[in-house]
Amino acid sequence: MNLFEGVRVLDLSRMLAGPYGSMLLADMGAEVLKIEAPDGGDPMRAMGPPFLPGGESAYFLAINRNKKSLVLDLGKPAGRDVFLDLVAQADVVWENFRPGVMARLGLDYQALARVNPRLVMCSLSAYGQDGPYRDWPAFDLALQAMGGAMSVTGAPGGDPVRMGLPMGDLSGGMFGAFSVAGALLRRARTGVGARVDLSLLDCQVSLLSYLAQYFWTDGVVPRPMGSAHTSVVPYGSLATRDGHLIVAVFERFWPAFCRAAAHPEWAADPRFAANGDRVANRAALMALIEHAFAGRTTHEWLERLHAEGVPAAPIQTVDRVLSDPQVHHRGMVVEVEHERLGRVPTLGTPIKVDGATRFTPAPPPQLGQHTDEVLATLLKYPGARLEALRREGVIA
Repeated sequence: MNLFEGVRVLDLSRMLAGPYGSMLLADMGAEVLKIEAPDGGDPMRAMGPPFLPGGESAYFLAINRNKKSLVLDLGKPAGRDVFLDLVAQADVVWENFRPGVMARLGLDYQALARVNPRLVMCSLSAYGQDGPYRDWPAFDLALQAMGGAMSVTGAPGGDPVRMGLPMGDLSGGMFGAFSVAGALLRRARTGVGARVDLSLLDCQVSLLSYLAQYFWTDGVVPRPMGSAHTSVVPYGSLATRDGHLIVAVFERFWPAFCRAAAHPEWAADPRFAANGDRVANRAALMALIEHAFAGRTTHEWLERLHAEGVPAAPIQTVDRVLSDPQVHHRGMVVEVEHERLGRVPTLGTPIKVDGATRFTPAPPPQLGQHTDEVLATLLKYPGARLEALRREGVIA
């Protein structure tokens, strides 16, 4: 049984944070009904390049699998009536409009809870439903900037750099799915629904984790360090004769690292005896290590380091990640059977339960693909009503 089997989600979200989070719920078995506007639906349907044949957006494909699409105009009273009928049959409403939009539509939590008191509503927004920045527009880049991530990313002394992965958005999707799971668990125990107010800035601040605690402890503002670590040496990327790799040498791995490096004398050097000594003498030690690592290939170093049990790994480009045998063994590369494109590769889910690793996703839906199906089967609307709604431009 899938973890969220029997849970129905009305997904009003668009762009990245919301659709990514609702996809996580869908991957775990929730029935996610993606409610889209008739003016082209989620803007990510047109995001590109690159596009697959026929103009299908690769971006949209990546974050909208396992969902059903309904085209419904919430700007019309009849559209809102249909939505409230759906709310009565739903467990979760998931939205990422700017604060105030749902209230202006007459679809805020209080209105929805009158229809379904057990409803869980999760609202994702850039800065939350209250506070001085509430109405500011923002995308991932702004959240990385505001939340501190850009201030600690990049090379020492360089310009601010965003993380290559859009963690301002992705972390919001993950926190959102996590919070919905918690709200549903509470509902199972109490019968009471919940309103979740999720700020993407809050999520970014939460990810500061130990960096914030370091600042409160010593007053030093964290700065970019490349791939190095404030508290551990050696830790980061190293250039080899033909490429790069990373090492993460916490205290207990230091003697083994020295053996793998063919420099056991480093372990006996009082300047490098304990991690605190290595941090204090970072520049001197790293000069020795960098000189040594330039003499062998990445493959040779990985063999030596792994033989000693030292945490080390190659720095893989995306193409190599997607062909990596461990990644394939864990089912992280799968295929969907797209009705227009045939078999298309996509990512699997990292969540494995009870030893199950097989994951067969459904492709992202075409715009409005399931409108009639859902309204006829779930809401029992007769054909005449569907046709009337279609003539009025409420559904498509």
